Amino acid sequence: MGTPTPLRSPRPRSRSAPGPQGSFGRRPSVALTLVTGLALLYSVVPLIWLLINATKGQESLLDSFGLWFGSDFALLDNIAATLTYDDGVFVRWLINTVLYVVLGAGGATLLAMLGGYALAKFDFPGRRAVFAVVLGAAAVPGTALAVPTFLMFSQMGLTNTPWAVIVPSLISPFGLYLMWVFAAQAVPTELMEAARIDGSGEIRTFFTVVLPLLAPGTATVLLFTMVATWNNYFLPLIMIRDPDWFPLTLGLDAWNDQAATIGGEPVFHLVITGSLLTIVPLIAAFLMLQRYWRSGLTAGSLKG
Repeated sequence: MGTPTPLRSPRPRSRSAPGPQGSFGRRPSVALTLVTGLALLYSVVPLIWLLINATKGQESLLDSFGLWFGSDFALLDNIAATLTYDDGVFVRWLINTVLYVVLGAGGATLLAMLGGYALAKFDFPGRRAVFAVVLGAAAVPGTALAVPTFLMFSQMGLTNTPWAVIVPSLISPFGLYLMWVFAAQAVPTELMEAARIDGSGEIRTFFTVVLPLLAPGTATVLLFTMVATWNNYFLPLIMIRDPDWFPLTLGLDAWNDQAATIGGEPVFHLVITGSLLTIVPLIAAFLMLQRYWRSGLTAGSLKG
């Protein structure tokens, strides 16, 4: 008889291999799934409502259920009416909004990029004081500064002009802080020193070495400032009185208030269609910048 072969114990399952109960052998959290589903529902339902009701005419909008289509499909007619109503003032409001975003959000991103890089990589007296001021400014709500800002611009004679919206939009304390943190981790000091040893000046080093490294953080700040400026309502409300300089937010609000005025024409279907057209550029911008946005938010998370 031969020597009996000892039985081998079963090989333990690796923790990294997904088991029958889900990834990493853990049961899926029912509470977390429920909360995520509710958050998704809360985010998607308004968009679905907006898309469905943009296909209805004025009468069908008031007679039909909000989350289902009406008897007519008037989306193309509503879009044409929105763009041509009141001599095409919607297009003027759209151009104004793009102007505020390009100059305001673009300028805020540029200043945040330059300031964040300087604060992260250069040592100068008062650096900690600047840090405290930036954090304090980020914690102050914009509504608290609305009245002082209006009084200051009123004394300078800039109210009811585009500059009353553009200049305050150039200041983004959160964007400056975000670029400060990002530049401190994304730009190696050794790389800058090597460029200086090779004879590169500070300006050339910034544009050729530093700027490509700051691209994810720059895209992140650009997305935040662009959304904030595009959706800005309170600042133009107190600064602008001329309808020719209204952004989309004020213009659509003026259309919505027409029904409450004596002899005003209710154009709720145009308000809804205009709102749908308003969010299309934001969705497009998010889809184009999301990969930079995600990489910017996770910058430094893998560094030990």
